[in-house]
Amino acid sequence: MIDIHDISKIYQMGSVEVAALQNVSLTVSQGEMLAIMGPSGSGKSTMMNILGCLDVATSGQYVLEGEDVGQMNDNQLAEIRHNKIGFVFQTYNLLPRATALSNVEMPLMYGDGHNRRNRAMEALYKVGLHNRALHRPVELSGGEQQRVGIARALVKNPSILLADEPTGNLDSKSSDEILTVLQRLNRDEGLTVLLVTHEANVGQHTDRIVSFRDGHVVNDAPVTIPLTAGAGISSNGVDL
Repeated sequence: MIDIHDISKIYQMGSVEVAALQNVSLTVSQGEMLAIMGPSGSGKSTMMNILGCLDVATSGQYVLEGEDVGQMNDNQLAEIRHNKIGFVFQTYNLLPRATALSNVEMPLMYGDGHNRRNRAMEALYKVGLHNRALHRPVELSGGEQQRVGIARALVKNPSILLADEPTGNLDSKSSDEILTVLQRLNRDEGLTVLLVTHEANVGQHTDRIVSFRDGHVVNDAPVTIPLTAGAGISSNGVDL
């Protein structure tokens, strides 16, 4: 699904060049659940931005589902982001005055927005929040808000889910719920999940960890026995 070869990203800071990524190569198969890890400044966020077509590499090649992303213009990149990639953010980024249902509907207001209410409800059902559809963010816990964020990312049926520190603002119980949702989407529905995190325990819930340091991949290895989150959402969307 993803094939990255010798990707580098150089930022010009005045007269100084800063190499955020240096000759990184990486492949991700369809249906994988992978963690990208590393300390601050390691290059993991830059890698996520490139994977999500939010930024482009200075050199190297990024092929996504057979398409050379590096050859695309801004409109084509926007189309990839809109149709193929679902984003989950640490800070949820929900509209405070809108209901959970309206927040999930938002991506459907552009382009193919037919039957959007039913599609949004289906996405909320997948994360176990169909019974909270008419609640606003202030009426939801942090874990529930993040589950709304995941539903919003799912509503366009993306090929890939990119989650940037999705448990970073949550307590351990809420983190466990989010990891349960992500694992189920990956294992039961075959969604490819790429998770950026600095938390080693979170990385252990994936199938593979790619570790970055100083713009390089320093380790790429499978998780021997991935942890299974012990609480969260069942496959039929009902709280466990």
